[in-house]
Amino acid sequence: MSDTPSPRLVIRGARGLLGTPPGGTADIAVRDGVIDAIGSVAPEPDDDVLDVDGDIVTAGLINTHHHLYQWMTRGWATNSILFDWLTTLYPVWARLDAEDVLAAARVGLAELVLSGCTTAADHHYVVPRGDDSVFDAIATAAGEVGLRLHLARGSMDLGESAGGLPPDAVVEDLDDILASTERVIDRWHDGERITVTVAPCSPFSVSEQLMRESAALARRHGLKLHTHLAETREEEADALARFGARPLAVLDGWGWVAADVWFAHGIHFDDGEIARLAQAGAGVAHCPSSNARLAAGFCRTPELRAAGVPVGLGVDGVASNEQGTLVTELRQAVWSARQGVQDPTALTAHDALDMATAGGAACLGRTDVGRLEVGMQADLVVWPADDVADIADPVEALVLGPDRPARHVLVAGEAVVIDGALEGLDLDLARRDLARRARRLWPA
Repeated sequence: MSDTPSPRLVIRGARGLLGTPPGGTADIAVRDGVIDAIGSVAPEPDDDVLDVDGDIVTAGLINTHHHLYQWMTRGWATNSILFDWLTTLYPVWARLDAEDVLAAARVGLAELVLSGCTTAADHHYVVPRGDDSVFDAIATAAGEVGLRLHLARGSMDLGESAGGLPPDAVVEDLDDILASTERVIDRWHDGERITVTVAPCSPFSVSEQLMRESAALARRHGLKLHTHLAETREEEADALARFGARPLAVLDGWGWVAADVWFAHGIHFDDGEIARLAQAGAGVAHCPSSNARLAAGFCRTPELRAAGVPVGLGVDGVASNEQGTLVTELRQAVWSARQGVQDPTALTAHDALDMATAGGAACLGRTDVGRLEVGMQADLVVWPADDVADIADPVEALVLGPDRPARHVLVAGEAVVIDGALEGLDLDLARRDLARRARRLWPA
C-alpha cells in the first residue's frame, strides 16, 4: 500500500473566505473529496490548479424544502392563497406519472445546481395510483445532475371524504404508505449522496395515525422527519376547528416536535412556540419567495435564529416560486425579514448565507457539509464576481448584487458545473421534454 498522498485540486485566488481582508484572496486545497487546506496553500508537484482570479467562493448552498414534480405546473393559480392554489392543482397533479416526475426532477435539480445548490431536500407527497417509482425517478435525476439529495417519502391519507383538503383520488392507504416508505429506504438510502427522510404532507392532509406511525418508522431507521407547518392562517383555523389547538401544539402531542424534525415554512409561530422549537431543537425551512407569491405572511426568521432554532432556506415548489433557483432566495430572505419587522438590521447578507449553508445543514442533520472548513466535504461554489469587484464585502456582493449563476460547482471535489455548464445533463433537451409534457396539462 502506497503512502503517497492523492493529488489535490487547488482553487487559487478566491474571495469571500473568512479572515481574508477586503479585496484579498486565498486558496482552497481539496484532496479525496474533502477540504484539505485553506489560506496560502504551498504548491505540490501534481496539483490540479483552478485559478478563479478573484471570484467569490462559498460552501455549496443547501435547499431544505422543494417539490420537484411541480416543474410540471409552473404558472398555475398565480393569484391564489394556499388552500385555493392546492385545490386547483391537486386534480392536475393526479394526472402525473413517473416519467413526468423524472422530466421535472431533471430540470429542477439542474436549475438548482446552476444556482449554487449542492444538497437538495425534495418533499414528494403526490403518488398517483400508488406508483412509488416516482421516488426512483427523483433519485435517478439526482444521480444524473450530480448533487446530494435528501429524498422525502411524502404522503397524504386524509381525503375530502374524511375531512381532509385533498380529493380522495390523490391520497393513499396508510399501510401502503408505510410499506412503500420501507421500500424507498431500502432502495435508496446511503446517508451520503441520497438520504431518505419520512415526510407526511401536512396536518390538513394526513391522519394522526399516519403521523404517529411515520415518526416511529423514521426513528427505527434513525432518519429525519419533515412536514409542512404553520404556513397560513387558514391552516391555523383548520387545526383549531378540528383539534382545538394550534398546529404546533397538535404536532407536539403527536411526538413531532423534536431534534429529528424540521418544518417547512413556520410562518405563524408565536413567542411561546418559538421557545418550544428552540428547546426541542426542531428546525425550520424558510421559503421566502413562495411565501410572498401566496401572500402567506412573513416568517419570523430573526426571532427564530435569536432563539437558537436551526433555520435553513428553501426554494419550495416552482408552482409557487417560478424562479426555481436557490441563490435568489438569499436576497429575498433579507428583504422579507426586514420588511416583516420594519428594521434594516433584522437580517444581514451574512445571516442569509449562513441560513443557506450551515443553517440548512443543521436542519437536515448533516455535519459534513455547509461550512468552508478543513475536513468538510468539498461541496464548493465559485461565483463570477467581475461585475461586483467594486463592492468591498464579497458576501454582500453575492447576496445583494445582481442575480448570477454559478461559474463552477463541486460536489465532493468533483466538478458538476464547469464554466456555467452542467457536466452530466443536456439541459436544453431536458427543458424541451419538460415543456412537451407540461403542455398536455394546460386547460383546454
